[in-house]
Amino acid sequence: MRLLTPALLASAAALSSCATVAPMPVACADLPAALSALKTVRLTSAKEVPADDKGTPAHCQVQGLANERTGLDGRPYAIGFEMRLPVDWNRRFVHQVNGGNDGKIVPALGALPVLPTNALQRGFAVISSDSGHSEDAPANAAAGLAKGNVFGQDPQARRDYGYSANDTMFTVAQALMRQRYGRAPERNYMIGCSNGGRHGLVAASRYGERYDGILAGAPGFNLPKAAVQHAWDVQSWQLANADIRQAFSPADMQLVARHVLARCDALDGLADGIVGDLAACQPKVDIAALQCPGAKTADCLSEPQVRALKRSLAGPRSSAGEMLYSDWSWDAGLGAGNWRFWKLESQIPPWDKLPLIATMGAGSLSYIFTTPPTATAGTPAELLAFLTRFDFDRDAPKIRATSGAFHESAMAFMTPPDVDNPQLSSFRAHGGKLLVYHGNSDAVFSVNDTRRWVDKLVANGGGDTVRFYGVPGMAHCSGGPATDQFDALGALVDWVEQGRAPQALLARVNPANKELPADWSQDRSRLLCPHPQVARYSGGPAESASSFRCVAP
Repeated sequence: MRLLTPALLASAAALSSCATVAPMPVACADLPAALSALKTVRLTSAKEVPADDKGTPAHCQVQGLANERTGLDGRPYAIGFEMRLPVDWNRRFVHQVNGGNDGKIVPALGALPVLPTNALQRGFAVISSDSGHSEDAPANAAAGLAKGNVFGQDPQARRDYGYSANDTMFTVAQALMRQRYGRAPERNYMIGCSNGGRHGLVAASRYGERYDGILAGAPGFNLPKAAVQHAWDVQSWQLANADIRQAFSPADMQLVARHVLARCDALDGLADGIVGDLAACQPKVDIAALQCPGAKTADCLSEPQVRALKRSLAGPRSSAGEMLYSDWSWDAGLGAGNWRFWKLESQIPPWDKLPLIATMGAGSLSYIFTTPPTATAGTPAELLAFLTRFDFDRDAPKIRATSGAFHESAMAFMTPPDVDNPQLSSFRAHGGKLLVYHGNSDAVFSVNDTRRWVDKLVANGGGDTVRFYGVPGMAHCSGGPATDQFDALGALVDWVEQGRAPQALLARVNPANKELPADWSQDRSRLLCPHPQVARYSGGPAESASSFRCVAP
């Protein structure tokens, strides 16, 4: 496992030694000079940013590069980063970890779609990075839609993306806070969703002694396996139609969603457009009941469509029956636009309106998550063809393969080292707390996979360390027919600093969510219950969380 370069270790030690004599706080503009002891770090800007009328506080914004180098593929690499240090600091740090393939420096606000306010607004110092590569580098332009994936041809860039950039960024952030404030933070947090959630679970396993609390949304901790699902989905949809965009119309998927609601909506005591008890729902769903007795009509699904849906949600397998990722749950959000965008069809002309799995997902699987990397042309047609040709006996094992200079497999650099039997030993010994949430209608990562990982951690003695919340109807990280706004960060801070383990979280609808059903009140609220509890209607106003209780299933 690569941690810090010798130069960065030595310079970090030098800064730490200086910190023992309580250095005077450094002005924002002077931070580049003050950080010069970190020989492999170069601050490119440092400026004071005034408060605005949107709640952003006055802060110092620094940007920089770490570990600049030329990769084995001949491309220039560095870990680009941004840190924002508020004037009125609450003595806490948030390591913001980002989604997708990274490759961009997302503003260091400590924001997640589910949070009502971001971490910077609450007084946290926040760092964000591109995880060691830039998708917009000029050298990547010729790769087309795969420009954000080509870094997979460099072993160190893979490693940085998987975990080691976060190692470097933690050290840089600590040095910046010591210089800017003259002291270290009292608490260190990490927050992220999707690939950011994966970063969180990896950090809990690899760097558990560093973080007091980690907020992980929709954690793609088995990301290489989930990428195999992309190929499985494409080949499943092709059973229904050679053009996957036409395999299911929006009306077809809404028919599926209505079937799920008809079988499961009232299981929590109230028919309200929400499947409140996901586990109890699964055996009640029978998609075969939607199959047309004859020709396809608007009121039923064809036999190939039923077969394709069943195959997709059962998850990928080898010809010998080996499970290659996870099964999926039936939920009301399968008829929503976010699910369609990921799985079936986009409205993006440069993608030829193919779904995200067939464009961005295919590039990730070919360049990053299989070894050796496959240089796939970055056109929609070629990326779709890669997934169509993917062989689950021949190609799926490549997520565990090594080759030549690629000494770590995709599963090794992307997943927590103890992914199959989570222990989080150092994190638990440190007293760390992990709050995980996941949309039950997530089209990218299976909520079932996350729930099983949490159950294994609890079985291994981690019950005092983790809380898991499935969010009914919610799509990937947010959206869908769901109450998808809740203060998970506040709950995590209270758990870490006050010892109050989170119970039910109050979730509200986000008025900006365009997929809210028309008959839902804009004031609707619900309880999110810690797994394995579920919310049950106990009587009272149908739109209010106060009318529900969390109970054992």
